[in-house]
Amino acid sequence: MKFSQLFALLLFCVTFITACDDEEPSIMLEVPTTYAFEREGTSTVSFTGQTDRLAMGNEIGDALKDFTKTEADLAAMYANAGPNGEDVAPYTQASLNESTKSVRGKTAASRDYFSTNTATAAEIRAEFDGWISGQVYEVFPAANVAAEPGQAGQIADGSAVRYVNAQGLEYDQLIIKGLIGALMTDQMLNNYLGTSVLDEASNVADNDAGTVADGKPYTTMEHKWDEAYGYLFGLSPDAASPLNTLGNDDDFLNKYLGRVENDEDYAGIAQRIFDAFKRGRAAIVAGEYEERDAQADIIREEVSKVIAIRAVYYLMQGKFNLEATPAAYGAAFHDLSEGYGFIYSLQFTRRPGTDAPYFSREEVATLLAELTTPTNGLWEVTPGTLESMANQITTRFGLSLDEAGS
Repeated sequence: MKFSQLFALLLFCVTFITACDDEEPSIMLEVPTTYAFEREGTSTVSFTGQTDRLAMGNEIGDALKDFTKTEADLAAMYANAGPNGEDVAPYTQASLNESTKSVRGKTAASRDYFSTNTATAAEIRAEFDGWISGQVYEVFPAANVAAEPGQAGQIADGSAVRYVNAQGLEYDQLIIKGLIGALMTDQMLNNYLGTSVLDEASNVADNDAGTVADGKPYTTMEHKWDEAYGYLFGLSPDAASPLNTLGNDDDFLNKYLGRVENDEDYAGIAQRIFDAFKRGRAAIVAGEYEERDAQADIIREEVSKVIAIRAVYYLMQGKFNLEATPAAYGAAFHDLSEGYGFIYSLQFTRRPGTDAPYFSREEVATLLAELTTPTNGLWEVTPGTLESMANQITTRFGLSLDEAGS
């Protein structure tokens, strides 16, 4: 080898090694195999408030199907309080009656979306109040009446019976599926995983110093991250290893993440979310906040995708049932009522790296207006309209209509 060639080779090697040394080293974190974190032998994971609200939500879902309930009964469950804020005992579980938590208090209450938008938050809570009222005053009295355009009542769905309003909508589905967005998704993605909450006040300095919250084993930042985790896995019998029972632990986000995970087109999404929660929590322990925020963005993208996939699925199932011969209105209305709730929930999703949802509240309102026509609602919606709406959602999220809709 000529000297000039040897010199060039040596120069290349030196340059390559120097360049490698200048690169940011990959972050090495101690990430546990389960969601288990300890300090001095004591668990630092806590999300009891989220567990309470999930259990309250489950009881509300059951009560919405109890035709003996009054508006006051259901409103008390939603707010965990009487009409003037007085203490009540609306739940079957004594521990929930003793809890200071409520579902209504955390509906549309995230820091990032609603701290400076209280008027919209009030509108959203009023919408849930209205759906509760509609269930009691429109649907319950018509329990034994055959539903038809403009008339609330019952309609057959195979061997099941659905109870709908005059537009063909099931209020209980609007409430439960709407809470998946307005409570669970909003609090997770736009509150507890946000830097405005995680880094509030002295949280960063306290976390760096290992200074725990008063009388607690965890730092405030650790606890906020865990509260986000609790809205997905708070009722899991083994919350440290929750994927074994995924889909069976509550009637909200856990249930529908399980449904999406069981679709072969999306298998692995639950593991990605779980791994991001673990790695983000480990990053907090290590004081690696850029890595923490990167994991938060993974969670935002994947959880938002769950909302979109289920919205598209129910729109397309409704389409197929309307196209059946004869049209299966009961099945279609049930699908589209669930779809309504998931479309409503799109306004609480979060685009990674932004402070905005995939669909704005105004865009959601436009979609819902297309779904429920001005005169007779679901009785008049066409299969073509449903497919067009599904296409709008899949395009925005970069999803496949065939995969999400089947």
